[in-house]
Amino acid sequence: MTGFKIKEQKIIKNAEKGFALFLLLIPTVLVILPLLLLLSGSLMDTYELSGYLSAMFAEGAEFISWKMMPDYPSFANYKKLLFETPQFFVLFWNSMKLAGCILAGQLLVAVPGAWGFAVYPVKGSRALFALYVVLMLLPFQVTMLSSYLVLNKLHLLNTHQAIILPAVFSTFPVFLSYGGFRSIPPQILEAARIDGAGELAIFVKLGLPLGKSGLLSAMVLGFLEYWNLMEQPMAFLEEKALWPLSLYLPEITLGQAGYAFCVSVIMLIPAVFVFVMGQDYLEQGIIYSGLKE
Repeated sequence: MTGFKIKEQKIIKNAEKGFALFLLLIPTVLVILPLLLLLSGSLMDTYELSGYLSAMFAEGAEFISWKMMPDYPSFANYKKLLFETPQFFVLFWNSMKLAGCILAGQLLVAVPGAWGFAVYPVKGSRALFALYVVLMLLPFQVTMLSSYLVLNKLHLLNTHQAIILPAVFSTFPVFLSYGGFRSIPPQILEAARIDGAGELAIFVKLGLPLGKSGLLSAMVLGFLEYWNLMEQPMAFLEEKALWPLSLYLPEITLGQAGYAFCVSVIMLIPAVFVFVMGQDYLEQGIIYSGLKE
């Protein structure tokens, strides 16, 4: 009888695991499917894409058809993009410049600010940090007009500085870095002070290594955000030579569909690489941001 109960429990446990796996597979497929569509579309030639997408551009009510594996895979679109389109690389390096300069500026501004909030609590610091959190919730549309007027007065419109400077002083990296620094036990910092360590040495040798999870999660999320900038460049940049890669996608027609698929795939590569490399730190940073004081 006991053996029968053990088998029954194993069957129930396996059924629960199978059901949980099934529930997890549904969102996984929904996330991966568009990526597979992009990849397969980038490997199709113009003739094959026209056959699949013609219904979308027609006035009728027909549905498009699609194949995950192209009948005749072609790298012609990648060749055109990588070897015959120099403006693509100009915009690619514009995106790298914007993301790199913003993240470097945030390291210099947000990290010391988060350290000050976390380690040196003074009267009014909690209220000021709460204000930081409120500012983090404001969308770009709310501050767009005021930012435009300020940048215009500073003669920074239609320059990359118009995108970089406001983002450097973003409150979001302060919020995430703050969680990482708050996770450091105060006893460790106090022991370092008793041993004669200065505040700068404590910050560099203890604060940064022990609070790196919150810091790196802010950098990962920051890169994903600034690599895909859309609204700020459209509002502050007029010359197309200054645009980031996120504004490069050509008009999607039957003749340009494969080319547009290729651009999307190439643009995904840096974002996916950064996400995979920083996934562990991203998870820890999100955990720290949810910890109560």
